Amino acid sequence: MKTMKRSTLVIALLALVVVIAAIFFVARGKPSDKAAESAAKAKDGASAPRPALTVTVARPEATELMLTLAANGNVAAWQEAVVGSESNGLKLAEVRVNVGDVVKKGQVLAVFSPETVQADIAQSRASLAEARATAADAAGNAARARTLQATGALSQQQINQYQTTEQTAKARVEAAEAVLAAQQVRGRNTQVLAPDDGVISARTATVGSVVSAGTELFRLIRQGRLEWRAEVTSAELSRISVGTTAFVVSASGAQVRGKVRSIAPTVDPQTRAALVYVDLPNVQQNTGIKAGMFARGDFELGRSSAPTVPQSAIVPRDGFNNVFLLKPDNKVAQMKVQIGRRLNDRIEITSALPDGAQVVVQGAGFLNDGDLVRVVDAPAPSAQPARSAASAAAAK
Repeated sequence: MKTMKRSTLVIALLALVVVIAAIFFVARGKPSDKAAESAAKAKDGASAPRPALTVTVARPEATELMLTLAANGNVAAWQEAVVGSESNGLKLAEVRVNVGDVVKKGQVLAVFSPETVQADIAQSRASLAEARATAADAAGNAARARTLQATGALSQQQINQYQTTEQTAKARVEAAEAVLAAQQVRGRNTQVLAPDDGVISARTATVGSVVSAGTELFRLIRQGRLEWRAEVTSAELSRISVGTTAFVVSASGAQVRGKVRSIAPTVDPQTRAALVYVDLPNVQQNTGIKAGMFARGDFELGRSSAPTVPQSAIVPRDGFNNVFLLKPDNKVAQMKVQIGRRLNDRIEITSALPDGAQVVVQGAGFLNDGDLVRVVDAPAPSAQPARSAASAAAAK
């Protein structure tokens, strides 16, 4: 009886061990649900293509742009005055201005040595005094002769001689006065004066030099005004009128706004271009524009509406301008475009784009034709200032 119970117990234990071992081996050989799910996801990820880049897109917008006409030309003085010497054979004693100085009308630019002229003036005054004394004596003799004319004490010939001597003496007085006036003018000409307000553009005056009359000493840009002489073809000349606004840009990048003062009445038969004269005001304060410079500029002809895209959407490649269009499957297509006018950070597209086109803006320079992209919304420019203002308000 005891032997039977013991055998039954052994058999039960063996059966329990077999069941536990079976459960262990089944659990070890069968993958868990989580492992199966991870494997499925890995399989799906390996089969699905990954986006090449995360980008933002935008649609072309109609923007009001300026209609302009580009031209080239030279910058020159509006009027240039030549200041010369009016005295002859005088030594230049002092030069008071230099190139670039701003002068006023009547300002003394240079001074000649006045000693020679002062001596000539003194001599002329002495000659005048002598002539006046002689004229007074001749006038007295003529008066006495006229009183004796009725008595017959003097012949008519003698009386005529006294009268002729009187008139000759008066003429010598007038001649002496004229010589004195001329010498006084020479005395005033020892100071070289500015003929108008302006800027000294050239100087040849040298202290100590003896110059002749008419020798150039200075050049003066009258009133400091410059002008841009733009060359415009005869076909485009009719688009410009007097008063048209122009923006002139020098080689250094300096920009000045001017207005058309006049248009040349003739066209050059060789170049078929006419000169358009544009006044450039306030150039004394703008050191970037100088007479003699070559400058380019644009005439404002009006405004028009045109489709524009952000400049970052334009990708120059192989000598062409391109944009990347977003397709419905989130792939991009490269397209060559023609660009035109610019306004701030936007640029005009002159070639036709498909209806409803969306162009890639951020990240366009790193894409190739056919790339798959992930599209995100562009950050609003005013979002950060708004958050900063809200944070400041909360801090208060």
